[in-house]
Amino acid sequence: MSITAERKTALIAEHGRGKGDTGSPEVQVAILTERIANLTEHFKTHGKDNHSRRGLLVLVNTRRSLLDYLKKRDEGRYTDLIGKLGIRK
Repeated sequence: MSITAERKTALIAEHGRGKGDTGSPEVQVAILTERIANLTEHFKTHGKDNHSRRGLLVLVNTRRSLLDYLKKRDEGRYTDLIGKLGIRK
């Protein structure tokens, strides 16, 4: 359910604003989106896993907060990010 170190490094390289950037909202949202996608696949086979479902809701709410922050700070970066990740809104 978690993402591999290689995949996380690839996401950081793809969405980071500079070399070694792991804290920008773009990187955090990209990592959360990957984890949300993995959990969504998990629920296709484990429909009654309610403990993980709560974790999914926490991830979605955290991602929403980061996206709201990014939209408030820089609208252009926000629209680029949701376009790249395929997040609707």
